[in-house]
Amino acid sequence: MSLFWRIFTLNAAVLVAAAILLLLGPVTVSTPVLLTEAVVLSVGLVAMLVANAVLLRIGLDPLARLTRTMSTIDLLRPGHRLAVTGRAGIADLIRTFNAMLDRLERERAASAARALSAQEAERHRIAQELHDEIGQTLTAVLLELNRVAGHAPPPIRAELHQVQETTRNSLDEIRRIARRLRPGVLEELGLVSALKALAAEFSTAGFTVHRTLDSDLTGLGRDVELVLYRVAQEGLTNVARHARARTVELALARTADGIDLRIRDDGAGLGDAAEGAGIRGMRERALLVGADLSLGPARGGGTEVRLRVPVPSRNG
Repeated sequence: MSLFWRIFTLNAAVLVAAAILLLLGPVTVSTPVLLTEAVVLSVGLVAMLVANAVLLRIGLDPLARLTRTMSTIDLLRPGHRLAVTGRAGIADLIRTFNAMLDRLERERAASAARALSAQEAERHRIAQELHDEIGQTLTAVLLELNRVAGHAPPPIRAELHQVQETTRNSLDEIRRIARRLRPGVLEELGLVSALKALAAEFSTAGFTVHRTLDSDLTGLGRDVELVLYRVAQEGLTNVARHARARTVELALARTADGIDLRIRDDGAGLGDAAEGAGIRGMRERALLVGADLSLGPARGGGTEVRLRVPVPSRNG
């Protein structure tokens, strides 16, 4: 039975019941209407409206649940589905909504994969240009400054040395940016070495990074390693920008059902701040490898970011 006919039937049942009670009951209507008759009719009308409201509430409750779900759904937190309840039209509507969520999650995952792949390619290109073009240019400038300083009088030589130092610092900063854009150590030495280098880099940002890294993380695949590295990088970047933390724990371990990455700080915590582009980027990366990303308060204060990546066990 469609939703229209269910509502019509409920209303018809209430009206028929009221008509039968009027026909079989002792109630009559006089002209003019007596006070007792008006009271009886008013009570009957109220009872009829209450019965109709209760029946409609029961019949339309699945629609109310569907509305609440539609207003809170987030494609970056996939997997939430409504239980198919109700009859006929309502059940079909819930099934259609669940199927729509399946399709939207698949399409978002595919589009996010393409976007992140293009982003990594662009990062690789920019890092290469920074290293090959600007890096080599600044290296040539350093060599030329060194040559000129060797023939310059002492006062000018001191100023040239200051320019050399500034140029050298700029060159180091460009190389650092290039390494963050394209983690060559990840490709050359593997995930553990890349995370060690990342922890060492952020240890100069005003807090201490304590790392606990499982030494045997082979066979993860390039995509999984890149997601783990980028989530760790973004997590540490957020700590440096917002947390005002003194210490950070970076842990990576293989568990019985996958890989567990944890970043825990003793900073100010999340508070009521909305999720920014960095966190949403981490969620999108997690979806690429079917991982589960959670953020919340850490024990003792601060924030904990945890990424659980399901990978086949070494014994399986």
